[in-house]
Amino acid sequence: MVRFLSSLARAAVVLSLGLCAAAQAQDAASYPNKPIRLIVPVPPGGAADGMARLVADHLQAKWGQSVLVDNKPGAASAIGLGLLSKAPADGYTIGMGNIAANAINPALQPANFPFNPVKDFAAISLIGVTPLILVVNAEKVPSKTIPEFIAYLKANPGKIAYGSSGTGSSLHIAMELFLQKTGTTMLHVPYKGSAPMMTDLLGGQVLASMDAATTSWPQVQAGKLRALGVAGSERAFFAPDLPLVRDIVSGFDVKPWHGLMAPAGTPPAIVNKLSEEVQAFLRTPAAQAKLQAAGIVRVGNSAAEFQAFMASEFELYKKIIQEAGIKAE
Repeated sequence: MVRFLSSLARAAVVLSLGLCAAAQAQDAASYPNKPIRLIVPVPPGGAADGMARLVADHLQAKWGQSVLVDNKPGAASAIGLGLLSKAPADGYTIGMGNIAANAINPALQPANFPFNPVKDFAAISLIGVTPLILVVNAEKVPSKTIPEFIAYLKANPGKIAYGSSGTGSSLHIAMELFLQKTGTTMLHVPYKGSAPMMTDLLGGQVLASMDAATTSWPQVQAGKLRALGVAGSERAFFAPDLPLVRDIVSGFDVKPWHGLMAPAGTPPAIVNKLSEEVQAFLRTPAAQAKLQAAGIVRVGNSAAEFQAFMASEFELYKKIIQEAGIKAE
């Protein structure tokens, strides 16, 4: 009798799982049948907002359902992604995650961050990355290559100042990793944003930065800054001859990123449907052209790949922050 009841219980579990899978497949087949809300945790304008609207327009045209972009900025994207993490996990609320809210800031504030940057989200697809460039003041820094710059820093330990857009920003973390990997030191000068940092970099108050290509490359072309290398794992489409920092500095790979995600618990069939559609769209020449025009390198990977990437990014920046002793302001 005990064996019979045990077999009956196992059969019931198998049946339940089968019914659940069938129901999810049916939900995915009819998805979406009402408007989708796409939370963007930054203000309108800028790279992340542009990527979100590009994807929203495509999904709306493809599926015939409204995709409403809802900008919820604040607290370095934590407000918007906090709302996403608590939204119904039904596929009708999705959002744009990024390196700040899903990797750097949770590592800076592990005790009081409002959500788990990996476990509270179901990854859909990594949309794109915005390249960073190692730049120096062209007039005041003699170095023309990364090895020459490393030698220059070693000859002037702690005497050279670099600027970032703020403590804990991707620009700050990128340069700290560079210093860790090369065994060099510089003085960090944090600014309230990239614009004032760029003003002082051009004026020579700071001499170097690991800056976003969208702001630094025009100054390189104007001859005011000198580009030494590009961060990330592939050469920049706008400067194919510029070397990768990682080819010279082993283990260096930093790239600000933006990706589409849903609340944890969203049915996998719906997540995969979204992911496959986004990936197919990003492979089109039209999508690539629009992203490149905004200075963005497209990615478009699978849900599983993006989930693994998010977890690895959080661990990477946690290690960098701990080793550099960076504290949240």
